[in-house]
Amino acid sequence: MKTSEIRNLSENEIAQKINEVEQEIFNLRFQSRTGKLDNPVRTRFLRRDVARLKTIARQKAAVSAAPASK
Repeated sequence: MKTSEIRNLSENEIAQKINEVEQEIFNLRFQSRTGKLDNPVRTRFLRRDVARLKTIARQKAAVSAAPASK
């Protein structure tokens, strides 16, 4: 997922997306343990997506919590 796409999402949508991606990582980890994982590199990309989502969510929270400048 691209950062420009993430920045267009609301904070609630970002949180929902984080949950979806983390669930997918869990499923891939399960497949890895059972030996049925087709693409092991996908896990790395999903972890990076979660980090990207959390970073932008944190930035949006900081902007909304910042006091208004005079």
